[in-house]
Amino acid sequence: MESPAVRPPTLLGLPSYLAGHVSRIGHRALVADLAAHGLRLPHFAVLTGLHDLGPLGQHELADRLGLNRSHLVGYLDRLEKAGLLSRVRDPGDRRRQQVVLEPAGKRLAAELVERARAGEAADLAMLSPDELATLTDLLRRVLVADDATAGGVRAAGE
Repeated sequence: MESPAVRPPTLLGLPSYLAGHVSRIGHRALVADLAAHGLRLPHFAVLTGLHDLGPLGQHELADRLGLNRSHLVGYLDRLEKAGLLSRVRDPGDRRRQQVVLEPAGKRLAAELVERARAGEAADLAMLSPDELATLTDLLRRVLVADDATAGGVRAAGE
């Protein structure tokens, strides 16, 4: 029996290639959990963003999550239809709307985060806690540096 093909060494030397594939490994279980709710990864980002940051204006939410502003509207529509969030007038500026998590959205966000962490723990179990902390720190540093050079979080392709 032949052993599985080894990936090309050039690709294995590209951190972006490795990070992209490790990301897909880490998201496998989460993607399945989200699909069971009729949701995708951008919906998860919205739920966890609001869970962590509290109510935000739509543009600020898109910018903080690195989501395209025009795509965000569709994500919000889906989550609002499911009763997970609502859009209300901003008390500080009646021309704007704030996006607010509903109690069901708070519960689902907490559940999905817990399941995402459990899935990642299983998928990354070959790393020691110190190695995992180092990996997380290094990836966060790259993300923070990119945010800084872009003048804050910029809309990224989904």
